[in-house]
Amino acid sequence: MAPTAKEVVGTVPEQTTTLPKGDATAGKKLFASNGCGGCHTYAPAGSNGKVGPDLDNLADDAQKANQGSLDQFVETSIVNPSAYVESGYQDVMPKSYGNLPQKQLSDLVAFLTQKQ
Repeated sequence: MAPTAKEVVGTVPEQTTTLPKGDATAGKKLFASNGCGGCHTYAPAGSNGKVGPDLDNLADDAQKANQGSLDQFVETSIVNPSAYVESGYQDVMPKSYGNLPQKQLSDLVAFLTQKQ
C-alpha cells in the first residue's frame, strides 16, 4: 500500500493558461470551419446547436467546474473535453482538437472568452 499525505501545508498554485494572446476574429473563423456551431449555441457565432453545452454560458460553467480561470477552463475544454462534462450532456466532443496548433487554440480561446 502506498503512503498518503495527512495534510496539505501551504497552497497549490492556480493553474493558468500558457497560451499567448489570441485573435478573436481568427477564432470566429476557426469556430465556423471546425463545425463547432453544429453542436454548440453561441450568439457571437450565430450558432444554435444543441448537442453540446450553450457556450453563451461559459463563464457560469467555468465557475461551476472550479478548474481555474475562464481562459484555462476553455482551453482545457477544447484540448481535453472529458476533463469536465456539463451536467445534462454526454462526453461526445471530439478529442482531436487537442492537436490544434497553439496559435489556433489561442484564437479559439480568445473568441470564446470575448466580452459580449
